Amino acid sequence: MSINTYILMVIIGCALVTMIPRVIPFLVVRNISLPEPVLKWLSYVPVCILTALVVKDCMIQSNDSLKLNWQAAVVLIPTLLIALKTKSLSVTVISGVVLMAGLRLWV
Repeated sequence: MSINTYILMVIIGCALVTMIPRVIPFLVVRNISLPEPVLKWLSYVPVCILTALVVKDCMIQSNDSLKLNWQAAVVLIPTLLIALKTKSLSVTVISGVVLMAGLRLWV
């Protein structure tokens, strides 16, 4: 199988454009100490991202109304309890995926 050089360069360029804005801030911040108010503000970022992801998946927009996605809401509760108990992102994500897969298989 051969690959077109142009396509390969586009893929590499897209990878760089995606990676650079994600890696550079970590490299810069690791060598400096941030003020306490900035650290406190940054501590809320994961909570905001998680909330946005959860709300987006739990709500379904149809025409002019919002409806609750019952499958996501049912899986959210045990996944949230697992997250609070373990405080592990990996365990939370894996358990959420397994619970959703089990619910979809069962229903």
